[in-house]
Amino acid sequence: MEHKLLIECQRNDRNAQRKVYEKMAGKLYSVCKRYLKNDEDIEEVLADTFYKIFTKLNQLQNHEIFEAWAKKIAVNECLQKLRSMKALEISLDEDFVESKEAPTDSISFEKDILKLLNFLPEGCRAIFNLFAIEGYPHKEIASMLSISEGTSKSQLNFARKKLQELLVNHNI
Repeated sequence: MEHKLLIECQRNDRNAQRKVYEKMAGKLYSVCKRYLKNDEDIEEVLADTFYKIFTKLNQLQNHEIFEAWAKKIAVNECLQKLRSMKALEISLDEDFVESKEAPTDSISFEKDILKLLNFLPEGCRAIFNLFAIEGYPHKEIASMLSISEGTSKSQLNFARKKLQELLVNHNI
């Protein structure tokens, strides 16, 4: 992101904010989509994310890390939304996954994996995203979600097992 554009955003320049929104909305939408299923929830979280970005941009010391900082805000907003929906109950209920049909259309392996994440319980999906995609360690995940490290590890293993089963059973 251009340093000058971010400086203009800090000065509440609406045109600069629109440009930043246009450059980042797709990327941040993709991040939110990995955590939330409902498009309305994603749009709400995206709006909250951009509000935080524009109101807290003056706290960012290094503009070179803007995209990573914005992505972290989006992840935190998604987790906050999940907590507010009380959907982040950690569950090892295998019937939850098996009761839904997995997608059969193949676009690409990566997109299929991301689609399959929607068939995991919310808690497992959040932990899988945080660990495997975002790269957070179990200790930090445990802190973020107010769970134990052991729970984080077991939920990750559960998610991996279920994803493998879905991949094998649906020839993806």
